[in-house]
Amino acid sequence: MAKIVALAAYFYQAAVAFGLLIAVAHLLTPVDYAAYSLFITISQFAAIFCFEWVRFACSRFYPGSTPGSEALERKALGVEFAACAAICLIAASASIFFSVPGDIAVFGGLVAILQGGSDLHLTMLRFRQEFRIFSRLQGSRATILAVGTLAGAIVAPTFASTVAGLLAGYVIYGFWAAFLTRDSLREAASFEPALVRKHFVYGSVAASASVMGMLAPLGLKSILTAVLGAGGAAGALLALDLLQRPFVLIVSALQAIQYPDVVAAYDREGVTPAFRKQLGDYYSLLTGLTLMTAAGIFALLQPVGQFVISAGLRTEFLTAAPFVIGLATCRALTANMLPTPAHLRHRLLAIFLLALLDCLLLNAGTLAGGYLGSFRDAALMAGGMIGALIAMAIGVKVLVSLPFDFVWQPVLLAAVGLAVPVLATAGFSYSLWLSVSVGVIGGALFCLLGLYSYFVTMFRQQARS
Repeated sequence: MAKIVALAAYFYQAAVAFGLLIAVAHLLTPVDYAAYSLFITISQFAAIFCFEWVRFACSRFYPGSTPGSEALERKALGVEFAACAAICLIAASASIFFSVPGDIAVFGGLVAILQGGSDLHLTMLRFRQEFRIFSRLQGSRATILAVGTLAGAIVAPTFASTVAGLLAGYVIYGFWAAFLTRDSLREAASFEPALVRKHFVYGSVAASASVMGMLAPLGLKSILTAVLGAGGAAGALLALDLLQRPFVLIVSALQAIQYPDVVAAYDREGVTPAFRKQLGDYYSLLTGLTLMTAAGIFALLQPVGQFVISAGLRTEFLTAAPFVIGLATCRALTANMLPTPAHLRHRLLAIFLLALLDCLLLNAGTLAGGYLGSFRDAALMAGGMIGALIAMAIGVKVLVSLPFDFVWQPVLLAAVGLAVPVLATAGFSYSLWLSVSVGVIGGALFCLLGLYSYFVTMFRQQARS
């Protein structure tokens, strides 16, 4: 039951992030929103580049296999994080010499550190099986950061004020997290350098795939901004920020809750019939809910665009959005599902190459689409979607390298649930409400049937555990 509560916290975080982006896009000018969007992407990239290897090491080695190992592992992780934080601040300060404004450089460095630290703290709680406090902090972080960001944008609807509000939210959350976990994660231990070497060897290679994963949208946003200009790219950037986030959070949530059991079963039993079924259930769940997410977003795309997105960004947003949905669907599966066999078998080179391929094909496809389509926003995003689709098709070769028993029924129902709003939008373009009604009702019907199938075969067993 605690795992289901933790999963609900991820869904809440996705909903809050969705609403926050809409509100910020309304409050800021297109130019300021474009700057805010790039800042968020760059700070997330910095957090991953500096701290992701520590988090990967935590997810692999913490809390350890013996009763006394947890404190030693935690001490090593703390020293590693402190060293990386210092490097991050030095790098942020050095960026001032490359024409980056001083306040933005400092804000970016501090946001990256606080994001990396909070992610590491939540990972430690999750692998300690403290899912209740993990869920509480996960939801608290989403709420506090949203309130802080909105407060900054309301006080002064500028890029700098919005980022200052985000930073204040991280500081407040840090105090709240320290208060809630004041009686845990405190056992003293000595520092063992050998643990750092072990963490770095594994974590640095695994984290390189995450760096590639962040470079992909960063490169895409840079291409859009360079080709269309900051104001012209704002609508497409909003579509990327708004529509990719639910995929990332929902699929990552499922992976966080289900994947540890898959790893434990593989390490304990190897490729047995029971493991093949468990792995197939995991793949089916990821695929089906990714398609259901795409179906829900597509069904509500037109009313959201008409009544939620600001008038200055609406046309460009609606032009780019369908391609962003396709791109996000492909990349969610490429990043979270396809490299699973390589992770289980410790084939780290395959993990890195798959992430590199996704990054290169996404951005190459964007440039090719722009070249063939006179560098319009629709052509750029269509090219990016095709590049992501090709990367996913190539990555299937990695997926099938480990046998599994896939559950097809709920996935096929989810695919039909996605097809209905897509076809309704294309077939009833003369009537907004008719296309929305057909898409929502038809898509919801098939997606609910898919969810029922999942509940019967998987969720009921999960609830009992």
